[in-house]
Amino acid sequence: MVTFQVVSGLEKGSVYADLPTPVTIGREDDNTIRLNDESVSRFHVKIQDDDGRFILTDLDSTNGTRVNGHPMHMRVLQVGDLVAVGRSLLIFGSEEEISIQQTRNELLNSGVLSSDSHTMSLHGDDQSEAPGSTRADGELFPQGPPEIPRDMRPVHAALVSDVLAYVHDQIAAVLENAEERTGGGEQARIEVPAAVWQRLLKTEMHLAIYLRRIADPDR
Repeated sequence: MVTFQVVSGLEKGSVYADLPTPVTIGREDDNTIRLNDESVSRFHVKIQDDDGRFILTDLDSTNGTRVNGHPMHMRVLQVGDLVAVGRSLLIFGSEEEISIQQTRNELLNSGVLSSDSHTMSLHGDDQSEAPGSTRADGELFPQGPPEIPRDMRPVHAALVSDVLAYVHDQIAAVLENAEERTGGGEQARIEVPAAVWQRLLKTEMHLAIYLRRIADPDR
């Protein structure tokens, strides 16, 4: 069962509670959640359950789907995620689920979050005060880093380990070659050699290719 709260768009204030999966969001009547918005595709996005995790998949929509401000084709949703579909903004999770998640975050990050730092109103137009929004500006995973998949076959575990080791090695190379520069009254800055910077950009491109292949393996 999943719950979505609509915080902006024509359906703002609506709560779609305890929906059995799979859930589809789109402009057509046959969707579980219908959004009356021409910028939303007929069948825009799907949410399905896989072993207790809820996976969002963009259904090759015209205008795409954003999670916490980032364009996403596929994503394991976390309670409190902001899902932008067309002109509508939806919160994933009920007020109770978000409250529990906030309490958990406060326990994990004692003193970082305050209990009254987020409004729970469903009727405001200010998206920065969306109910349960715990994201920092531009942060894709405001609830913390995603979990490693469970119950992987040995070959899958080895492949995931290889990818993470590759990324770790590339980031380590940047950090090892970074130097702090100060002086002239300017704010301190970090510099890396051009070749190392290009290496980091190449890694970013490789990761983009990985993400595309995972989301669309037949492409």
